[in-house]
Amino acid sequence: MAAKDIRSTSGSATRQEVRETDPGTAPDELELSSAPAEPDTLLGGPRLGPVGWLRWLWRTLTSMRTALLLLLLLALAAVPGSLVPQEGRQPAQAADFRRRNPGLSSLLDKLGFFDVFASPWFAAVYLLLFVSLAGCIVPRCWHYVRAVRARPPAAPRVLARMPHHVRWIARDADPGEALLIAAEVLRRRRFRVTTEWGEDGWVAAEKGYLREAGNLLFHLALFGMLVALAMGSLFGTTGQKLVLQGDGFTNTRTQYDDFSPGTLADGDSLEPFGFRLKGFSAAYQRTGPQRGTPSSFVARLSYTEGDGGTPRDARVEVNKPLDVNGTKVFLVGHGYAPVVTVRDGKGNVAWKGPVPFLPQDGNLRSVGVVKAPDAVDAKGRPDQLGFSGFFLPTVLLTKNGGWLSTFPAPDKPVLVLTAYHGDLGLNNGIPQNVYQLNTKRATQFKDSDGTPYARALRPGDRMKLPNGAGSLSFDGIQQWASFQIARNPSNGTALWSAVAMGVGLTVSLFVRRRRVWVRVRPPAASATGAEVEVAGLERGSSDRLAEEVEEIAAELAERLLETPQVTSDSRPEERL
Repeated sequence: MAAKDIRSTSGSATRQEVRETDPGTAPDELELSSAPAEPDTLLGGPRLGPVGWLRWLWRTLTSMRTALLLLLLLALAAVPGSLVPQEGRQPAQAADFRRRNPGLSSLLDKLGFFDVFASPWFAAVYLLLFVSLAGCIVPRCWHYVRAVRARPPAAPRVLARMPHHVRWIARDADPGEALLIAAEVLRRRRFRVTTEWGEDGWVAAEKGYLREAGNLLFHLALFGMLVALAMGSLFGTTGQKLVLQGDGFTNTRTQYDDFSPGTLADGDSLEPFGFRLKGFSAAYQRTGPQRGTPSSFVARLSYTEGDGGTPRDARVEVNKPLDVNGTKVFLVGHGYAPVVTVRDGKGNVAWKGPVPFLPQDGNLRSVGVVKAPDAVDAKGRPDQLGFSGFFLPTVLLTKNGGWLSTFPAPDKPVLVLTAYHGDLGLNNGIPQNVYQLNTKRATQFKDSDGTPYARALRPGDRMKLPNGAGSLSFDGIQQWASFQIARNPSNGTALWSAVAMGVGLTVSLFVRRRRVWVRVRPPAASATGAEVEVAGLERGSSDRLAEEVEEIAAELAERLLETPQVTSDSRPEERL
């Protein structure tokens, strides 16, 4: 047999080199060398070619470690989507963020943080995770099927080396009968059993295959969750609509304030239904540390399905949406709409009705604008009127002249407005934001002292514009509610995937995979009886296995004492 020369090097060439020497070289002639190895032997084998590198990349990508890293990276990649307003779902908030943070917004725009879930880098991580899970799960499923169909492994030659081992001499037992009883005891405990007959026979048993099945179920369900998310992103639709009390909504694309269809979704084939907001009520905590916290939001709707359907009433609350054939209507916000009447310089009504004001804080301090595009001045010349300001449900005037709202309910409502006239850009054909007033070409009204003209109005009050340009009266308050109308064809898939993930994780955590062996041989010092050994091995560590091995040994010993000896002409195979 050829001797082996083991060499170790230090520094940049540290390794162990095993070299076959001549048959005549004695072990004491082996030498240690610190000389660097030749370049062609540094890797201990041939260099990788293109196919080898592709195989290595595929194995790395489809490893479980890579899948876990990609899953963590996907979770981290989704964080900006919850911190930065997304243009597809929160266009108003995104525009406000850009206005308040112009410098930061330019950087976030280049990184794609305003549309994270449609950005190329997020899609790349998503697809890599998708491929990694697929390449990891399929081979594991095949290996699991092969393992389930395979026989339990043969008993080791020396069971005493197992972590849990019991041995005794059954002096009145026959080795063949002992093997039969051992197999019966293990089968009754739901082990998969195989038996090797002979003078040194053994029984091998295995249990806990569901542990790997639970692990596979968890990863299959995770794969299903990714498929559901992809389906929702491709075929789902989401939109928002602000509805005034008494007004309605029809589920057509033109009715939405904001509409975001999926990449492959048909935005013109929406579920035919409509609803009308009959009323809205909100309740708030009046006392205690939670004062002002909402306790309930309820929108009362009347909705119809299809064309000419029978109207039905429904209550929509937070986390209790209206479901119309898979399209869900969520209540996502509410606010106040002051009811105003605007008269022009001729005394004619130029605008009348409720105007939604958008909340800015938890006490519903709201901002908004009123536009009268068809107004005329006292001489009958076109003179558009516009008002901007804020609405305070429960007003508080601070010492420095500031206006605050101290409670979200309309206990002491005040409408504070300043007025403009001139060209507000309302008739030039360019669409405008209904919640903003274009004052670039307009003139702000002034008081007699030259300060900007502004008034605070309570319900029933009226502000007269200077020089007989018109007036605005604060007639009352209505409420509005905003709804998110969403359809996701993969909701069922996502739900059952989540349930399967929970089941699979539970099974993989609580089911124990273990093996038990029973070896029976004639005793060395006696011509009769049998030497019995019971040993167990578990993947992982658990104190429960030691108890189980002792229980199996105790039951087997008890059965052997109660079992009569087998006659010499009986064959164990015939009794199986």
